[in-house]
Formats: sequence, C-alpha cells, structure tokens
Amino acid sequence: MSSRWPVRRPTEHAAIRAACRSERPLPPVPALMAALIDANDRRDREGVCLAAHPVVRAAAPEVGE
Repeated sequence: MSSRWPVRRPTEHAAIRAACRSERPLPPVPALMAALIDANDRRDREGVCLAAHPVVRAAAPEVGE
C-alpha cells in the first residue's frame, strides 16, 4: 500500500523544545576549558563554538535565561 504523504516525524522546532525542557548537567569547567583550548589549537572553529558556549553557561548561568 502506498501513501501520498510521508510518515509524520517531529519537526526540528518540536525537538528543540523537548530538549529545552530537560536540564542536562554541564561537564566540569576545567574539562570544558581543556576542550576549548584543544579546539583552538587545532583551529577548529566549530569545536571552539561548541566548547565556548557551555563555558559561558557554566561561568554565568543567568546569561542563558
């Protein structure tokens, strides 16, 4: 049996909303800083962004609110 419509899947917006509802603990700040330094040494811009955002959230929790 074939269908004209694709299988319904959650949208990206719904997935982001669901992820925002669950609080995930951050890794320790020294581990985050080590990852940031390592990404910077490798000139990995995406890695720098991925490591820098949790560092800011850990340093100043009121920023993410």
